[in-house]
Amino acid sequence: MSENQNPPQSQDRQPGSEAEMTPQPEFAPRYPGSARLKGKVVLITGGDSGIGRAVAVLMAREAANVAFSYLDEHEDAAETVRLIEAEGRQALKFAGDVGDEAFCRQTVEDTVARFGRLDVLVNNAAEQHEVSDLTELSADQLERTFRTNIFGYFFMAKAALPHLGQGSAIINTTSITAFQGNTTLLDYSATKGAIVTFTRSLAQSLVERGIRVNAVAPGPIWTPLIPASFDAEKTAKHGQGVPMKRPGQPNEVAPSYLFLACEDSSYMTGEILHPNGGTPV
Repeated sequence: MSENQNPPQSQDRQPGSEAEMTPQPEFAPRYPGSARLKGKVVLITGGDSGIGRAVAVLMAREAANVAFSYLDEHEDAAETVRLIEAEGRQALKFAGDVGDEAFCRQTVEDTVARFGRLDVLVNNAAEQHEVSDLTELSADQLERTFRTNIFGYFFMAKAALPHLGQGSAIINTTSITAFQGNTTLLDYSATKGAIVTFTRSLAQSLVERGIRVNAVAPGPIWTPLIPASFDAEKTAKHGQGVPMKRPGQPNEVAPSYLFLACEDSSYMTGEILHPNGGTPV
């Protein structure tokens, strides 16, 4: 095993559990906070683990109260709540399926009822499933992937919009696969391409209301989605194909979301950031 290689491992269901990973992903912020989100409320989908957890903890360190949704990884979600509260902020978690519009609507309503406002929406929840050939891609899987990965983004943004105003931000998680494609993630990469276009279109739609819409396109990051998607051998080699020859850690990606959430990026909308280990896109 090379020094940049993680131990072989796999998990048998999506979207995966962070508690079962070896080594654990690095989520902790690297620097003290500077209150860049003081008084703000952030809602993150898929916030229980991986990139979502790292973003949640960083936003809390920057003085935001944080609500997040997750599917059914209750152990991971409870730990994320503990980590947010350890930063001195309030946390709120919601278990459910972002592919269900009613769940998205209720999540937003309950967040606003608890915290009194909503300032930043981070659409992050996703799933992916390998197929070696297009003929293996079932209609059920195709619909499921699109419902989670892009329908959920539409549903959450639609529900959040009445509560957002001047200075608010929507941040979407796309992927390097949107720009490069992927031979075995046909439906996943297609949804990520759709997210890029959704981001750019919504940004144009909302710019006059002072609501900025941007996205982050991570490369190979060490999150529960990796062992939940690939076999043990491929998981062990995850990230070795990029110029840095290693997978990124969630806390190397989270600062991109913070930048897009706060006033540091006040002159940016419709843009995509690329924390991907050096791969040109």
